[in-house]
Amino acid sequence: MMLRLKLQYFGHLMRRVDSLEKTLMLEGTGGRRRRGRQRMRWLDGITDLMDMFSNSDEAVINKKLPKELLLRIFSFLDVVTLCRCAQVSRAWNVLALDGSNWQRIDLFDFQRDIEGRVVENISKRCGGFLRKLSLRGCLGVGDNALRTFAQNCRNIEVLNLNGCTKTTDATCTSLSKFCSKLRHLDLASCTSITNMSLKALSEGCPLLEQLNISWCDQVTKDGIQALVRGCGGLKALFLKGCTQLEDEALKYIGAHCPELVTLNLQTCLQITDEGLITICRGCHKLQSLCASGCSNITDAILNALGQNCPRLRILEVARCSQLTDVGFTTLARNCHELEKMDLEECVQITDSTLIQLSIHCPRLQVLSLSHCELITDDGIRHLGNGACAHDQLEVIELDNCPLITDASLEHLKSCHSLERIELYDCQQITRAGIKRLRTHLPNIKVHAYFAPVTPPPSVGGSRQRFCRCCIIL
Repeated sequence: MMLRLKLQYFGHLMRRVDSLEKTLMLEGTGGRRRRGRQRMRWLDGITDLMDMFSNSDEAVINKKLPKELLLRIFSFLDVVTLCRCAQVSRAWNVLALDGSNWQRIDLFDFQRDIEGRVVENISKRCGGFLRKLSLRGCLGVGDNALRTFAQNCRNIEVLNLNGCTKTTDATCTSLSKFCSKLRHLDLASCTSITNMSLKALSEGCPLLEQLNISWCDQVTKDGIQALVRGCGGLKALFLKGCTQLEDEALKYIGAHCPELVTLNLQTCLQITDEGLITICRGCHKLQSLCASGCSNITDAILNALGQNCPRLRILEVARCSQLTDVGFTTLARNCHELEKMDLEECVQITDSTLIQLSIHCPRLQVLSLSHCELITDDGIRHLGNGACAHDQLEVIELDNCPLITDASLEHLKSCHSLERIELYDCQQITRAGIKRLRTHLPNIKVHAYFAPVTPPPSVGGSRQRFCRCCIIL
């Protein structure tokens, strides 16, 4: 009787899990977020049920339920729980360590304990089942372990080696030789990577869609040229901190990567208008561009984006001080899908830019205007009355905007989706103004700093007293 009840409960639970899984697939990313807690509750229920069976009569569950059903239960468990289940019995060890349960592995939480032999053992266990592996921050993993991994896991599609500083060109050679299905590869901060790696990937990984080689500062235009000739399907390329790259590298990308959607060139100091204009003309599907710190670019880039990349959603051009209202006017009038703009230290822009954004960019969600010292309350007023204000605008950063006053906060009261506002060193903003804003937007996060009043010298001595804030700052 007890076994029958347990099996009935199990059947009910699995039907609910199947229903939840289908719902998650239909609802996409938003659904997964909304259903995350519910899914965790069901996973807890599965774990409790398995504990109930194993503690009372392990032989019964192994006999009454087919292996396929048991494997399906295990497929919902995380890495830690699988390892715990593997210690229950021999039968459960086989089930928990079955390769089908290890198609996606993230070892970031255990990075300090992960050595090369662990990766080798995982690769031998998972074999062709493994599709996605993250070794982000695993400093103990090097080329030898990754060669074994590449030989055993030839169906790998997503590999994250971000911060694996022992990785060299030898790893990319192994991936090129054995992992032809690789689509996403993260090599950020693997500073030993050179042009040889990009050449190897070009020859052996033709399906590559996303590559992150940020801070691999040995890479030059020759490596980029080799890469794009064999990986013309690239959709995302992250080159942040690749300080040797010049306009010639961008010309190769523009000529060979028509599917490019995301490009990050932050701190590529040698980039100029010439190279970026080539990108705009060759990559019409571009949706995200980061050129922060590329101080040589001018309004010519904004004009090129407006004329060639109407799908642009994200633009980050912090510290590009040559950009002006003229360029942003052209951009706003042509790129109506803009959602995020980082204009920090674009010191020449004025309220005119905000007026154009308020009129032409109804999807704007995040806007950084920090250190844009010419912005006034009038510009914020237009933004607060714009198409994006009521339902879209979530974050606005106004640090070090000295002309901003409490009037700006009044203009933002109607932005019902506003979640965060940055007001550091806005000297004309008061606590009372922030308090009034919070009466209309009670859940908003306001980050502000008010300089403490300078305390008087201590009486009867030459030693000056400082408040705690001054000591910290």
